[in-house]
Amino acid sequence: QVQLVESGGGLVQAGGSLRLSCAASGRTFSTLAMGWFRQAPGKEREFVARISGGGSGTYYVDSVKGRFTISRDNGKDTLYLQMNSLKPEDTAVYYCAAGSWPLDRNIYYWGKGTLVTVSS
Repeated sequence: QVQLVESGGGLVQAGGSLRLSCAASGRTFSTLAMGWFRQAPGKEREFVARISGGGSGTYYVDSVKGRFTISRDNGKDTLYLQMNSLKPEDTAVYYCAAGSWPLDRNIYYWGKGTLVTVSS
């Protein structure tokens, strides 16, 4: 079993920045592909970004490319999402996920989410 706990969400004005963290425990972190997903009010959960176990492979949804950066610290068992130039449409609950690369179907673990609200 793997436990994932997100933090770092909050209220920010458009154009601002936030950094989300996801602390993992229960299994060797570096063996897991990790990712961020989000769910806006009234919408389905969508993929945001993913990163391979070693950190060399990353992939982003088009809407966040150039603004968001996913990274990981395998020594601290922690995943990050640096979010810059935030827009109101980025408002959502952000979830951390863990599984097998490329993390499109084989997602084994989810965190409970952290709320990001971007005001205009």
